This record gives sequence, structure tokens and C-alpha cells, in this order.
Amino acid sequence: MATKVEFWFDPRCPWAWITSRWVLEVSVPRDLDVTWSVMSLAVLNEGKDIPAEYAERLATAWKPVRVCIAAEVEFGKSVLGRLYTAMGTRIHVQGRKDYDTIIAESLAEVELPEALAAAADSENFDAQLRASHARGISLVGEDVGTPIIAIPGPSGMPVAFFGPVITPMPVGEEALRLWDGALLVASVPGFYEIKRSRTQGPSFD
Repeated sequence: MATKVEFWFDPRCPWAWITSRWVLEVSVPRDLDVTWSVMSLAVLNEGKDIPAEYAERLATAWKPVRVCIAAEVEFGKSVLGRLYTAMGTRIHVQGRKDYDTIIAESLAEVELPEALAAAADSENFDAQLRASHARGISLVGEDVGTPIIAIPGPSGMPVAFFGPVITPMPVGEEALRLWDGALLVASVPGFYEIKRSRTQGPSFD
């Protein structure tokens, strides 16, 4: 039986993008049934004392997440994986920042109505966005970021964790070892954190 995995993402986060591609890498050999869910860096950082440059970037971060949640509300979660891939490829692999065009192209690629692009500058779906974000955060706590991964625990309750933060994306056996190890440590109730300083930025090769 496939292992059900829920993955919370913000399309703008480069680290979530790398982790999401890793999850897809291991999804077939580890028989994962991945459900994609939206969280928001803009929501996460509301009211926080953050650098002005980062705050400016977050101002445009509403656009992709709003369109993603609008697509989910209108057409169901099954469209999110393809839409995330279309957006993420343009944002991270191609290094583009023209979000209105990225959104329009991504909707067309996955054959969703172009009218969904209007959600980028609307608050109409913000309640659903905040609810999706809050559901992910409720599993791991406020002092984390994106992505969040949740799997069924031994008791049936979800076991969730932030990350892993990795670069470049491991492939093959290395990817599988990392998946197995992440699940192992996450399954220990009292385990909270392993961390070391980052020595390189995100690599999308």
C-alpha cells in the first residue's frame, strides 16, 4: 500500500522546490502517494521584524500562492502538483521574476482557465490560503518555514517535519537513503532538530 505524503509548498521558495523534486525522485521506488498543499511565506512572516529587502520580495509572493489556492478551490488538489511544477520550473530553473507572465504561462501549460490569474491580486481566496497554511504549521510549530512534509505515524496521527533543506538534490540511492533517514528521525517523538550552517545557496542543476 502506498504511503500517503502531504507536502506544503510556497512556489517562491527555492529550498521547497529542491525538496519537492527530491520527494518526486523517491516517490516511485518508495511507493509514495503525494498530496500537494499550499503554505505562504508572506503569511508566515506577517508582523515579523524582517529585512526591508526581504519584505519587498514578499510583497509579490502573494501572487503565486493565491493562484495556487484558487486553482485548488475551483478544481481540487489534483491540479496542484502540475501547477507547482509549471510555476517552479519558470521561477527556479529558468530564474524568472515576471510573476504575472509566469502565472499565465503556467495556467496555460496545465490547461487551467486563464481567469484564475485574477486571483493573484485578489483577497477572495485568502481565507482558504490561511487555513491551508495554518493546517501545515499546526503540525510543526511557528518557528519553521517551507516546506513541511507530513506522513502517517505509527499511531495513525501524522508525523510532520520542516525540510529537509538540501542542495543539490540527491538522486538514486542517495535520495532513498535520505528519505529513509528523514522518516526514521521524524518518527522519534522527542526528536526536534538536526542543523548545520549552510555553505552554499540553492542549486537547481
